[in-house]
Amino acid sequence: MLQQLGMDAIQDTMHYEKTTDQITVRVEPVYLEDQSEPEDNRFVWAYRVLIMNEGSRTVRLCSRYWRITDAQGFVQEIEGEGVVGDQPVLQPGAHYEYTSGAPLPTPSGFMVGTYRMEDSDGQSFVVDIPAFSLDSPYHQSMVH
Repeated sequence: MLQQLGMDAIQDTMHYEKTTDQITVRVEPVYLEDQSEPEDNRFVWAYRVLIMNEGSRTVRLCSRYWRITDAQGFVQEIEGEGVVGDQPVLQPGAHYEYTSGAPLPTPSGFMVGTYRMEDSDGQSFVVDIPAFSLDSPYHQSMVH
């Protein structure tokens, strides 16, 4: 089970950001050394997500879709209602933040996804979650 992370634990990390229909999603992944067991092919990351409503309409996050790919190309797809048990409503100018995590059997991988949102008129739309890299200290980077 993932331990709660404070904001200080993941400051100064790389972040990935994308805006769709005036909703900005920023993701900051961090490798969790203390929860990983490289000798057993278990590598764990936490990722903090900040969702900002930069538009003029109130929106609700209804569901999520994640596509997680490990270093060997194995893909997991995860769908579900809301995020971390919540379906937040964001007024114009508001933001919502949560932390979640992902274990992989390889020392690197990446994630990408979408949120299905609904505005106060009941109109549904999709917001992109930017692709982000999961890299552990056990990952060898290759520059081409």
